[in-house]
Amino acid sequence: MMGKTKALLLCGASLLAMGNATMAAAETDGGEELVILERIVVGAGTGKVAVDTPQAVTVKGQDDIDRDQPVTVGDLFWDVPGVTAIGSDRIGGQSINIRGIGSLAAADESKIIITIDGATKFYEQYRLGSVFTDPELYKRVEVLRGPASSTLYGSGALGGVINFTTKDGADFLKPGQNTVVRLKTTLDSNKEGVLGSFILAQRLGALSDILLTGNFRRANEYVNGDGVPIAGSDFESWSGLAKLTHRFGHNGEQVLRLSYQRWRSDADDTEYSQTGTLGFGTIDRLITDTTAVVSYENPVSDNPWINLKVNFSYSNTEVKQDDSSFPPISPLFLPSEYGYRTLQAKIENTAEFKGASFVNYLTTGIQISHQTRTAETTSGGLSFHPEGTDRKIGLYFQNEFIWNEKLTIIPGARVDFIALDPDSGLSGATKSDDVAFSPKIAVHYRFNKTFAIFGSVAHTERTPTLDELYSTAAPDADYPGGRTYSTLSGEASNNYEAGFSVSGRDLIVEGDVAHLKATAFYNDLTNLITVNPNLGQAFAVPYYVNISAAEIYGIEIEAAYKSDRWFGNLAYSHVEGEDKSTGLTLNTIPADTVAVTLGGRVPDKKLEFAWKARFAGAISTGATTGPFKAYQVHSAYVSWKPDQGTFSGWEMQASVENIFDEQYRNNLAGDDGKGRTFKLTLAKTLGW
Repeated sequence: MMGKTKALLLCGASLLAMGNATMAAAETDGGEELVILERIVVGAGTGKVAVDTPQAVTVKGQDDIDRDQPVTVGDLFWDVPGVTAIGSDRIGGQSINIRGIGSLAAADESKIIITIDGATKFYEQYRLGSVFTDPELYKRVEVLRGPASSTLYGSGALGGVINFTTKDGADFLKPGQNTVVRLKTTLDSNKEGVLGSFILAQRLGALSDILLTGNFRRANEYVNGDGVPIAGSDFESWSGLAKLTHRFGHNGEQVLRLSYQRWRSDADDTEYSQTGTLGFGTIDRLITDTTAVVSYENPVSDNPWINLKVNFSYSNTEVKQDDSSFPPISPLFLPSEYGYRTLQAKIENTAEFKGASFVNYLTTGIQISHQTRTAETTSGGLSFHPEGTDRKIGLYFQNEFIWNEKLTIIPGARVDFIALDPDSGLSGATKSDDVAFSPKIAVHYRFNKTFAIFGSVAHTERTPTLDELYSTAAPDADYPGGRTYSTLSGEASNNYEAGFSVSGRDLIVEGDVAHLKATAFYNDLTNLITVNPNLGQAFAVPYYVNISAAEIYGIEIEAAYKSDRWFGNLAYSHVEGEDKSTGLTLNTIPADTVAVTLGGRVPDKKLEFAWKARFAGAISTGATTGPFKAYQVHSAYVSWKPDQGTFSGWEMQASVENIFDEQYRNNLAGDDGKGRTFKLTLAKTLGW
């Protein structure tokens, strides 16, 4: 693994030395194109430019999403360092791994926090993914890597946080327009995939607008690089979003947003196991995911003590399945209904204090959630998927002190009170009350406009979930005495990060810009929770137990270069992870990866083209997993968005992915990757 690591490092170093660092597609802010490390990060506290944030963060905007032409949300992370889409390219098999945190095991979804417009999303079910949505609904994705995110988002974010932001009507309405209609279609050769998308943006007076959008996707089973179909990867899905934005008050600075989105997939005779091919037969499965959000923002420009944000949300994910082709040897294959329903409220205020040489932002907040977990079959409840409720109250603060625009110090802390109530049908199960503490401190120092250093120390705790505390199982060959309720301590993470950033302008040609940000991290994990490895006991054993400890450490490099006509990107990630009790590599560790984009533009024609590649190293994990071969996947795209003349309002994206039809499998995936794929997107926007 280390040999491959050195090769990848040399590849990355060579690209940087050539001056073709990175620009993951530019986005527009007031007419100025911004490279990825110049974008404003809004999810890490007060708004900060990514390169100046003392945390590893990546922001992808609308243009990035358009160029990726994603079919699933996992397609969005191919060039984000430290992030790996795990599971499968099947529509129901998507999960996320950040820095070696996150697997397809039960309850692992609680180690990464995912939000949509501030609503926390969570789902866990055997052999299903954890994210059910369509990338066409979103204009922005923020990835905050590492446990420091727990302060603002909740205890247990061992891997980090992913924030999705939906589209707004204002994104499409130009000055003087009251109505905009946008039609879009994408054709995908692997395998006969199609997207149909409709957007209506309507201005409702000078300060209000509404967005209505609907999307339909379908595809047949995709094929790998050898032309072999991946069983059960065919799908149909529908998604829609309704969003109202109303501005009022002084200069329209107060903002009220109401949004409702729904995603639905109804698949007959689909593979039972969506996260990887396991031979569990087929089943009819209906997945419905709903998110509703009411948010309010009031910066009170004439009162520095108040910058208020309020968010109320409702999330409901339901899975109904029946008609299994597999013999009913387990309740898994009986007609059943699973679900997670979450109500959440979050209130946050930021107070600003200024002096002659400093500015200080103090953020305080409270977050309350109530989640209900359900699982019923025709024979009753499921002992290995216990029902119950999860109630949380979180109190937090984060203080950002900036001195002379050079030194930034950000301490913060959060305490979460968690109450788990098992369903009344769980005989002998008792309520669990727990407390999790998440403190941190981060420092950033900018020596000049070119060079800065940063570092942080963060602690977080992940308390046991309903699944981990209350799962039981009848006797079987591995556990002759059966498995019963567990008594567990919470997992704990102590994370240390340090890094530097380098920036420059007018380096090769006038007006060009380059940034590089490198982060090293070390995550010390204790009291890890896992399925009881104590096999063959004649007596009942706990279903889950705390095992010893693990350490995960690595390096991430993200860089950017852009001139008027040329751009490039590079994202590098190296992660090591070891089980301290066995000395073996953790089976959640991703292979070393380098993602590269080199491209050019014809500005007056609004034409852009690029070559993209992802290189992954060989890796073996655990005692028996692997080895997984190294691989490289090459792609290319061309994008044309004319803004004047006959074709004004049209958009075209064309790409070929996996140009050389590489046969490969990501080491954290349950299935092979897609073979050569051609994609064509056409969109037309009409406004009046």
